[in-house]
Amino acid sequence: MSDPFQSNRLTPDERRQLADWDRRFVWHPFTQHALWNKADPLMITAGLGEYVFDADGNRYIDGHSSLWCNIHGHRRPEIDRAIVEQLGRIAHTTQLGLASPPAIRLARRLIEIAPAGLTKVFYSDDGSTSLEVACKLAYAYWHHRNQPRRDRFIALREAYHGDTLGAVSLGGIDLFHRIYKPLLFKTEFAPSPYCYRCPLGKCRETCNLACADEVGRLLDENRDRIAAVVVEPLMQAAGGMIAAPPGHLRRIREHCDRHGVLLIADEVATGFGRTGRLFACEHESVSPDLLCISKGLTGGYLPLAATLTTESIYETFLGPIDSGRTFYHGHTFTGNPLGCAAALASLDVFESDRTLDRLPAKIHRLAEHLRRLAENPHVGDVRQCGLMAGVEVVRDKTTRESYPYAMQVGARICYHARGLGVIIRPLADTIVIMPPLVISPENLNLLVRAVEQSINAVLPDLSRGTTDGLE
Repeated sequence: MSDPFQSNRLTPDERRQLADWDRRFVWHPFTQHALWNKADPLMITAGLGEYVFDADGNRYIDGHSSLWCNIHGHRRPEIDRAIVEQLGRIAHTTQLGLASPPAIRLARRLIEIAPAGLTKVFYSDDGSTSLEVACKLAYAYWHHRNQPRRDRFIALREAYHGDTLGAVSLGGIDLFHRIYKPLLFKTEFAPSPYCYRCPLGKCRETCNLACADEVGRLLDENRDRIAAVVVEPLMQAAGGMIAAPPGHLRRIREHCDRHGVLLIADEVATGFGRTGRLFACEHESVSPDLLCISKGLTGGYLPLAATLTTESIYETFLGPIDSGRTFYHGHTFTGNPLGCAAALASLDVFESDRTLDRLPAKIHRLAEHLRRLAENPHVGDVRQCGLMAGVEVVRDKTTRESYPYAMQVGARICYHARGLGVIIRPLADTIVIMPPLVISPENLNLLVRAVEQSINAVLPDLSRGTTDGLE
């Protein structure tokens, strides 16, 4: 269909020039440029609601929410207006030695809606930095309590918490993280709750949450050495949309309580309605000691993150100026007023649209599609938590054999889906479905059908030996 914003189209000469400049000057994240440089990029020039538009005016369903951050759709008038109004006052002012009304108001709103016991908000820039803040707070907390030996963390295999070095230290995805191992601090890793490929060789129906109990074992083995356990509640997102079994988060909280260890909940991907609740922790009535949020915080408009923590942790940093207890950490754009204004408007939209009340019907519809898709001969497993889902394709459904990484099966499927008017991204051979919460039932149908059609179109060709690069 045509782009309603004619001014956002590019002429053929403009596209060629920009494509050339992209190859010459831009280094894209998580991208092998030996492949990228062989073709012109798909350039997104506009968005509206759950759609994005390319330079030719073609319309696509934003099936991955612009990397999981867009909540209420593109060009939401209320958020646009809030940013413009804040621009009329000031675009940025530092929080170092100063305060600003949007940051204050947002902190109050966040504490009102966060899990019980969280009372303080520390702002940063993105999900990775929110984890850096949490780790430094946890480490210094124990130092100030005269327990400096608590210098280690426990995280889960297949975890992804960001790309700064502290966050990478908590990461359990070898493909991303192994090269940096000499630079990282010590982390103990418990098994991922990857029931389809259980690392403990257990059966989900009878395992009694053995993977969560491995956290307890590590706490026993490293008694008085662990500062905090770090977990993505309910869904390990970048690890492959790995959905934890019910009770997994609650069991980890119990192990932390038994050992007097802090729990850090990374809700960068799962927060703000993605799982059907505002925060994933709510599903199991868990209150973490530190909560990390970003992505959907501003409705997907601007980079902003926050680390929420308890009064107990906050008070540990109080003391005379020469006590050494000041938290010497901050960012230039900490508490940026534009980002805070967007976040406040996004929270208003949650209320005015009754967003959470409208989610169950969409979640149910997605579940019905996934049940059908699970019967596809190319699909090994489907995993869902709210409007977050992963479809793992396999070479052999019986043996669960994966395709070789070099074949880039997931990328091929997502590339094919573009021709059907859908933009999605894979995690290896797991196709991620994570649309804006505002997506219509009709477009949710189209999105999952495009995934299914693309799987059926691509994989028979691969089974016949077609292994050349992406077109």
